[in-house]
Amino acid sequence: MRMSTAHRRGVLMGAGALLAASATRAAGESVALPFANGDRPMAAYPQKRPLIVLTQRPPQLETPFEVFDHGAFTPNDAFFVRYHLSGAPPRGLNVATHRLMIGGAVDTPLDLGMDDLRRDFPVVERAAVNQCSGNGRGFSDPRVGGGQLGNGAMGAALWRGVPLRALLDRAGVKASAKAVEFNGADVPPMRVIPDFIKALSVEHARQDEVMLAYEMNGAPLPLLNGYPLRLIVPGYYGTYWVKHLTDITLLEQDSQSYFMQKAYRVPDNDCACTPAGQPAAQTRPIGRLNVRSFITNVQDGQTIAGGKRVMLRGISFDGGSGIAGVEVSTDGGKAWAPAALGQDHGPYGFREWSTHVALGQGDHVLMARAHSKAGEVQPMTQTWNPPGYMRNVVDPVRVIAA
Repeated sequence: MRMSTAHRRGVLMGAGALLAASATRAAGESVALPFANGDRPMAAYPQKRPLIVLTQRPPQLETPFEVFDHGAFTPNDAFFVRYHLSGAPPRGLNVATHRLMIGGAVDTPLDLGMDDLRRDFPVVERAAVNQCSGNGRGFSDPRVGGGQLGNGAMGAALWRGVPLRALLDRAGVKASAKAVEFNGADVPPMRVIPDFIKALSVEHARQDEVMLAYEMNGAPLPLLNGYPLRLIVPGYYGTYWVKHLTDITLLEQDSQSYFMQKAYRVPDNDCACTPAGQPAAQTRPIGRLNVRSFITNVQDGQTIAGGKRVMLRGISFDGGSGIAGVEVSTDGGKAWAPAALGQDHGPYGFREWSTHVALGQGDHVLMARAHSKAGEVQPMTQTWNPPGYMRNVVDPVRVIAA
């Protein structure tokens, strides 16, 4: 999706306004995420405001949730960070010397610099949500292994770069090619640790929305978000969005990467779920985002003014069909009323919503439920899977009107 100059300027100004308007927490403070063992420190990393620290090596940093109340685009300095290898981020990255190699089952292997990408290929801009597969894992019941994340391992940005299909066309994909592997500059600290390599089918890789980004919200990618080049797979979980991209390899068979064959897999059934506590009989690689929404301007446990109409607002998104509507309940899901949708930034971005509700004095359970244009509706009860992936249940926000 190409944006007009005026539209793009408005988007980026909105992201800048968020930088100034959102509450800034100080490094060294701590937050308590609302589940067991949820105490987390705040720390500032290069090019980042203080974020919630899950691990320091590698850096896994969560966006404070209040950031999402200030716009459809997450500022670069507040965008979450997820790495897998302890040596990440890699050292010595430089836009002037960075190379992208395209090889394997192609007619013409390519060796491209960043100037080549900017000069010799079409430019595309697209708003898209990047969400960690385990966003919200800390709320799993029963609890599961893995990073115990709140709801801040997500963000939306305006990505600018090169359509992947244009690069594949230049290289000439052989008819025998079946899959496309992607590798970045981060490397395992020991040989026994698998490299972080992801893959897409050739058909998926050639779709219009898949791109390589060198800019994010009108600025070069931050180091911790993939500088100088990263894969963008709109509508798919962030595990596919390989950072510091260096190698694209066309394969004549399915990828045998550990992170395709063993990790980031879900139960192979319609709900991607199993009975609580049970392993899956068969699994498949995780795929598209499921539909999700959040109330962003009211926090669980908050006391608000009663006896008058109250503004509620939030964000919603899905795996690329787009948001058809958002409903809001003030009585724990007994009755629902439609909210007004905000500006449409494209089917892969955050879609803001808002409504006014009347809250009499007393306790209330607020909920937001999104519907996608593909017919998917957020569930009232969360399904379970062993890795704690794909959480999208309607979350209750309990408030007291006084």
